[in-house]
Amino acid sequence: MAREIALRLLGVRDRTRRELEQALAKRRVPDEAARQVLDRLTEVGLIDDRRFAEAIFDGQQRRLRSTRALRQELRTKGVDPEVIAEASESVDAETDLEVAQALVAKRLPSLQRLSHEVRYRRLAGQLARRGFSPGVIGTVLRELPRDGSAGLPDELV
Repeated sequence: MAREIALRLLGVRDRTRRELEQALAKRRVPDEAARQVLDRLTEVGLIDDRRFAEAIFDGQQRRLRSTRALRQELRTKGVDPEVIAEASESVDAETDLEVAQALVAKRLPSLQRLSHEVRYRRLAGQLARRGFSPGVIGTVLRELPRDGSAGLPDELV
């Protein structure tokens, strides 16, 4: 039963060992049975927290969020802090800036009818909620067009 539950969950998306432990505990699977199943799935490579963390930092999994937000997500999913640090080493300082610029470029067309101050405030709030630092937010929004035109600066396209 524990094996079927774990495989069904892994069939939807990769999961960390802790996520699977919690799901099995929620379904009242005995601890020993859960441990044996999870050990076996780890042994055959179906559970790999390191691979999971690296995938999160990959461009496809990023979903326009900051590196800080991704680290926090991995911590809540039970990934070892050392594994998180190793996975995030591949991300350079420019990546957060590029991701923030992409988010602004995506959102800006829908905000063109608003005044510059309102656009700035809404974009700043959205960037902050996605975990971007004030420095990155300021850098990206400094390029925000003031005239309300739909044209985006070249850096934001």
